Amino acid sequence: MAGIKIKRNDTVEVIAGKDKGKRGRVLRVITEKNRVLVENVMLVKKHVKPNPQRNIKGGIAEQEAPIHISNVMLVDGEGKKTRVGARVEGDKKVRFSKASGSPIADKAKK
Repeated sequence: MAGIKIKRNDTVEVIAGKDKGKRGRVLRVITEKNRVLVENVMLVKKHVKPNPQRNIKGGIAEQEAPIHISNVMLVDGEGKKTRVGARVEGDKKVRFSKASGSPIADKAKK
């Protein structure tokens, strides 16, 4: 399989499944399982035990579950769903939008 072209902090749209059409920011990429964790998408309920040391109340909490990478599509700067390509500009490898041809800016540079 080709490499994963979606990175952390990218905005993606779900194209298949129960949350089809929702958009969110990628919180985590799990490369071993080809899955991504997207903010406010694929919410599941989890039973949590109380833990006074960590100041956690017990009950039923909602959290994001991983979604397969094939079920999401990157959203470019113009707000359109797009496939991702890579090209070399100068001495850097840059991701670009196949729909518009414009480069995709990396949001998380530290």
